[in-house]
Amino acid sequence: MNLGRLLIYCGVALIVLGVIVSALSRTSLPLGRLPGDIQWRGKNTTFYFPLMTCILISLIGSLILWLINRR
Repeated sequence: MNLGRLLIYCGVALIVLGVIVSALSRTSLPLGRLPGDIQWRGKNTTFYFPLMTCILISLIGSLILWLINRR
């Protein structure tokens, strides 16, 4: 596969992912606010790490890639 086609496929995948994320943001799905997401507020700083959100996205991505690979 040449580099041009690979870049086109990656661009289309990013557009599809952007549409999905945009559609999910309109629902009441609390991505980024799940139990297990770490948030620490100091006096002048805020540290936020969405641990459970990352794990959930990783599991969904792994499942999708596994299904594609089985085909």
